[in-house]
Amino acid sequence: MSAGKDVTFARGGETLRGHLAVPEARAAPPAILLIPDVYGLSDLYREIAGRFAACGFATLAIDLYTREGTPTLAGPAQAMAWIAALPDRRVLGDLEAGVDFLASGAGKTGPIGITGFCMGGQYALLAACSLRGLSACVSFYGMLRYEQRNATKPRSPLDAAADLTCPYLGIFGEDEALIPPSDVVELGSRLERAGKTFELKSYAGCGHAFLNHNRPEAYRPEAAADAFERSVRFFDANLSPKA
Repeated sequence: MSAGKDVTFARGGETLRGHLAVPEARAAPPAILLIPDVYGLSDLYREIAGRFAACGFATLAIDLYTREGTPTLAGPAQAMAWIAALPDRRVLGDLEAGVDFLASGAGKTGPIGITGFCMGGQYALLAACSLRGLSACVSFYGMLRYEQRNATKPRSPLDAAADLTCPYLGIFGEDEALIPPSDVVELGSRLERAGKTFELKSYAGCGHAFLNHNRPEAYRPEAAADAFERSVRFFDANLSPKA
Protein backbone atom coordinates (compact mmCIF):
# COMPACT_ATOMS: atom_id res chain seq x y z
CA MET A 1 0.00 0.00 0.00
CA SER A 2 1.03 3.61 -0.48
CA ALA A 3 -0.20 7.09 0.38
CA GLY A 4 0.24 10.27 -1.66
CA LYS A 5 -0.10 13.99 -1.06
CA ASP A 6 0.84 17.26 -2.74
CA VAL A 7 3.83 18.89 -1.04
CA THR A 8 6.03 21.98 -1.21
CA PHE A 9 9.79 22.20 -0.74
CA ALA A 10 12.44 24.90 -0.89
CA ARG A 11 14.99 25.88 -3.46
CA GLY A 12 16.87 28.75 -1.87
CA GLY A 13 14.27 31.46 -1.32
CA GLU A 14 11.72 29.87 -3.69
CA THR A 15 8.99 27.37 -2.94
CA LEU A 16 8.51 24.50 -5.38
CA ARG A 17 5.67 22.01 -5.62
CA GLY A 18 5.35 18.30 -6.18
CA HIS A 19 3.41 15.17 -5.31
CA LEU A 20 4.93 12.74 -2.82
CA ALA A 21 3.83 9.10 -2.64
CA VAL A 22 5.33 6.94 0.09
CA PRO A 23 5.11 3.25 1.02
CA GLU A 24 3.00 2.82 4.13
CA ALA A 25 4.97 -0.03 5.68
CA ARG A 26 8.62 0.56 4.85
CA ALA A 27 10.94 2.58 7.09
CA ALA A 28 13.50 4.81 5.33
CA PRO A 29 12.60 3.49 1.87
CA PRO A 30 14.72 4.11 -1.21
CA ALA A 31 13.42 7.09 -3.15
CA ILE A 32 12.77 8.18 -6.72
CA LEU A 33 12.51 11.69 -8.15
CA LEU A 34 10.01 11.55 -11.03
CA ILE A 35 10.00 14.16 -13.82
CA PRO A 36 6.76 14.45 -15.85
CA ASP A 37 6.54 15.05 -19.57
CA VAL A 38 6.28 18.48 -21.20
CA TYR A 39 2.61 18.81 -20.19
CA GLY A 40 3.53 18.91 -16.50
CA LEU A 41 2.45 17.27 -13.26
CA SER A 42 -0.85 15.65 -14.17
CA ASP A 43 -2.92 12.91 -12.57
CA LEU A 44 -1.05 10.44 -14.81
CA TYR A 45 2.21 11.14 -13.00
CA ARG A 46 0.57 11.18 -9.57
CA GLU A 47 -0.69 7.71 -10.50
CA ILE A 48 2.76 6.54 -11.63
CA ALA A 49 4.30 7.92 -8.44
CA GLY A 50 1.77 5.85 -6.53
CA ARG A 51 2.70 2.76 -8.52
CA PHE A 52 6.36 3.20 -7.65
CA ALA A 53 5.43 3.78 -4.01
CA ALA A 54 3.39 0.58 -4.02
CA CYS A 55 6.60 -1.17 -5.12
CA GLY A 56 8.45 0.22 -2.09
CA PHE A 57 9.92 3.53 -3.31
CA ALA A 58 9.14 6.95 -1.85
CA THR A 59 8.45 8.92 -5.03
CA LEU A 60 8.38 12.67 -5.56
CA ALA A 61 6.78 13.75 -8.83
CA ILE A 62 8.11 17.27 -9.29
CA ASP A 63 6.20 20.22 -10.73
CA LEU A 64 8.69 22.03 -12.96
CA TYR A 65 6.10 24.72 -13.70
CA THR A 66 5.64 26.02 -10.17
CA ARG A 67 6.60 29.52 -11.30
CA GLU A 68 4.72 30.05 -14.54
CA GLY A 69 1.95 27.46 -14.32
CA THR A 70 1.32 24.56 -16.65
CA PRO A 71 1.62 25.64 -20.28
CA THR A 72 -1.16 25.27 -22.83
CA LEU A 73 0.40 23.51 -25.80
CA ALA A 74 -1.65 23.03 -28.95
CA GLY A 75 0.38 20.18 -30.41
CA PRO A 76 3.81 18.59 -30.90
CA ALA A 77 5.35 21.62 -32.60
CA GLN A 78 4.47 23.92 -29.70
CA ALA A 79 5.61 21.28 -27.22
CA MET A 80 9.02 20.99 -28.85
CA ALA A 81 9.36 24.77 -29.00
CA TRP A 82 8.51 24.97 -25.29
CA ILE A 83 11.15 22.35 -24.45
CA ALA A 84 13.75 24.21 -26.52
CA ALA A 85 13.08 27.42 -24.57
CA LEU A 86 13.08 25.87 -21.08
CA PRO A 87 16.38 26.77 -19.34
CA ASP A 88 18.31 23.61 -18.48
CA ARG A 89 20.20 25.20 -15.59
CA ARG A 90 16.94 26.21 -13.90
CA VAL A 91 15.46 22.76 -14.35
CA LEU A 92 18.56 20.99 -13.05
CA GLY A 93 18.60 23.33 -10.04
CA ASP A 94 14.98 22.42 -9.31
CA LEU A 95 15.82 18.73 -9.61
CA GLU A 96 18.72 19.13 -7.19
CA ALA A 97 16.28 20.73 -4.74
CA GLY A 98 14.00 17.72 -5.19
CA VAL A 99 16.88 15.35 -4.44
CA ASP A 100 17.72 17.36 -1.32
CA PHE A 101 14.07 17.24 -0.22
CA LEU A 102 14.00 13.47 -0.57
CA ALA A 103 17.32 13.15 1.26
CA SER A 104 16.38 15.30 4.23
CA GLY A 105 12.94 16.85 4.16
CA ALA A 106 10.82 13.86 3.17
CA GLY A 107 11.50 11.59 6.12
CA LYS A 108 14.99 10.06 5.98
CA THR A 109 14.74 8.07 2.76
CA GLY A 110 17.39 5.68 1.56
CA PRO A 111 19.35 5.90 -1.72
CA ILE A 112 17.77 8.10 -4.40
CA GLY A 113 17.13 7.39 -8.06
CA ILE A 114 15.64 9.52 -10.81
CA THR A 115 13.22 8.81 -13.64
CA GLY A 116 11.32 10.77 -16.25
CA PHE A 117 9.13 10.55 -19.33
CA CYS A 118 9.65 12.33 -22.67
CA MET A 119 11.03 15.75 -21.66
CA GLY A 120 11.34 14.30 -18.17
CA GLY A 121 13.39 11.41 -19.53
CA GLN A 122 15.69 13.91 -21.23
CA TYR A 123 16.21 15.71 -17.92
CA ALA A 124 16.55 12.49 -15.94
CA LEU A 125 19.60 11.54 -17.98
CA LEU A 126 21.02 15.07 -17.84
CA ALA A 127 20.55 15.05 -14.07
CA ALA A 128 22.31 11.71 -13.74
CA CYS A 129 25.26 13.27 -15.59
CA SER A 130 25.22 16.54 -13.65
CA LEU A 131 23.86 16.29 -10.10
CA ARG A 132 25.08 14.84 -6.84
CA GLY A 133 23.22 12.33 -4.71
CA LEU A 134 21.78 9.98 -7.35
CA SER A 135 22.28 6.21 -7.30
CA ALA A 136 20.27 5.10 -10.37
CA CYS A 137 18.52 6.59 -13.40
CA VAL A 138 15.74 5.29 -15.63
CA SER A 139 14.65 7.43 -18.58
CA PHE A 140 11.54 6.64 -20.61
CA TYR A 141 11.79 7.83 -24.22
CA GLY A 142 13.81 10.91 -23.31
CA MET A 143 15.12 12.92 -26.24
CA LEU A 144 18.88 12.73 -26.64
CA ARG A 145 20.02 15.37 -29.13
CA TYR A 146 19.57 19.16 -29.27
CA GLU A 147 19.16 20.86 -32.63
CA GLN A 148 21.04 23.88 -31.25
CA ARG A 149 23.29 24.48 -28.27
CA ASN A 150 23.10 27.87 -26.58
CA ALA A 151 22.95 29.43 -23.12
CA THR A 152 19.51 27.90 -22.56
CA LYS A 153 20.54 24.47 -23.80
CA PRO A 154 24.31 24.25 -23.22
CA ARG A 155 24.70 20.48 -23.67
CA SER A 156 22.43 17.68 -24.77
CA PRO A 157 22.11 14.31 -23.05
CA LEU A 158 24.41 12.89 -25.72
CA ASP A 159 26.97 15.60 -24.93
CA ALA A 160 26.72 14.78 -21.22
CA ALA A 161 26.73 10.97 -21.46
CA ALA A 162 30.40 10.51 -20.60
CA ASP A 163 29.76 12.20 -17.24
CA LEU A 164 27.11 9.67 -16.11
CA THR A 165 27.50 9.18 -12.35
CA CYS A 166 25.19 6.19 -11.66
CA PRO A 167 23.76 3.07 -13.33
CA TYR A 168 21.39 3.97 -16.16
CA LEU A 169 18.49 2.26 -17.92
CA GLY A 170 17.21 3.88 -21.10
CA ILE A 171 13.80 2.74 -22.40
CA PHE A 172 12.75 3.60 -25.95
CA GLY A 173 10.33 2.61 -28.70
CA GLU A 174 11.69 1.32 -31.99
CA ASP A 175 9.11 3.36 -33.93
CA GLU A 176 10.00 6.68 -32.25
CA ALA A 177 9.25 9.83 -34.22
CA LEU A 178 11.25 12.07 -31.86
CA ILE A 179 14.27 9.88 -31.09
CA PRO A 180 16.02 8.32 -34.10
CA PRO A 181 17.28 4.78 -33.43
CA SER A 182 20.71 6.04 -34.47
CA ASP A 183 20.71 8.38 -31.45
CA VAL A 184 20.04 5.43 -29.13
CA VAL A 185 22.91 3.52 -30.76
CA GLU A 186 25.19 6.53 -30.37
CA LEU A 187 24.21 6.87 -26.71
CA GLY A 188 25.19 3.27 -26.11
CA SER A 189 28.50 3.78 -27.89
CA ARG A 190 29.35 6.86 -25.84
CA LEU A 191 28.43 5.20 -22.55
CA GLU A 192 30.41 2.08 -23.44
CA ARG A 193 33.50 4.09 -24.40
CA ALA A 194 33.27 5.94 -21.08
CA GLY A 195 33.04 2.67 -19.14
CA LYS A 196 29.61 3.39 -17.69
CA THR A 197 27.11 0.89 -16.24
CA PHE A 198 24.00 0.99 -18.40
CA GLU A 199 21.21 -0.90 -20.15
CA LEU A 200 19.24 0.14 -23.22
CA LYS A 201 15.91 -1.42 -24.13
CA SER A 202 13.93 -0.61 -27.27
CA TYR A 203 10.44 -2.04 -27.77
CA ALA A 204 9.27 -3.18 -31.21
CA GLY A 205 5.99 -1.70 -32.43
CA CYS A 206 6.16 1.17 -29.94
CA GLY A 207 6.47 4.88 -30.57
CA HIS A 208 6.67 7.84 -28.25
CA ALA A 209 4.66 7.85 -24.99
CA PHE A 210 3.81 4.15 -25.19
CA LEU A 211 3.32 4.00 -21.39
CA ASN A 212 0.64 6.73 -21.45
CA HIS A 213 -2.72 4.96 -21.13
CA ASN A 214 -4.46 8.33 -21.66
CA ARG A 215 -3.26 8.31 -25.27
CA PRO A 216 -4.83 5.24 -26.89
CA GLU A 217 -3.10 5.90 -30.20
CA ALA A 218 0.28 5.61 -28.49
CA TYR A 219 -0.38 3.23 -25.59
CA ARG A 220 1.00 -0.31 -25.88
CA PRO A 221 -0.20 -2.22 -22.79
CA GLU A 222 2.14 -5.23 -22.93
CA ALA A 223 5.24 -3.17 -23.59
CA ALA A 224 4.17 -0.60 -20.99
CA ALA A 225 3.79 -3.29 -18.34
CA ASP A 226 7.14 -4.85 -19.19
CA ALA A 227 8.92 -1.48 -19.23
CA PHE A 228 7.53 -0.47 -15.84
CA GLU A 229 8.41 -3.83 -14.30
CA ARG A 230 11.90 -3.57 -15.81
CA SER A 231 12.34 -0.13 -14.25
CA VAL A 232 11.24 -1.44 -10.83
CA ARG A 233 13.74 -4.31 -11.04
CA PHE A 234 16.47 -1.87 -12.02
CA PHE A 235 15.72 0.50 -9.17
CA ASP A 236 15.42 -2.39 -6.74
CA ALA A 237 18.82 -3.72 -7.80
CA ASN A 238 20.52 -0.35 -7.48
CA LEU A 239 18.67 1.36 -4.62
CA SER A 240 17.56 -1.33 -2.20
CA PRO A 241 19.92 -2.49 0.57
CA LYS A 242 21.55 -5.80 -0.16
CA ALA A 243 21.36 -8.63 2.36
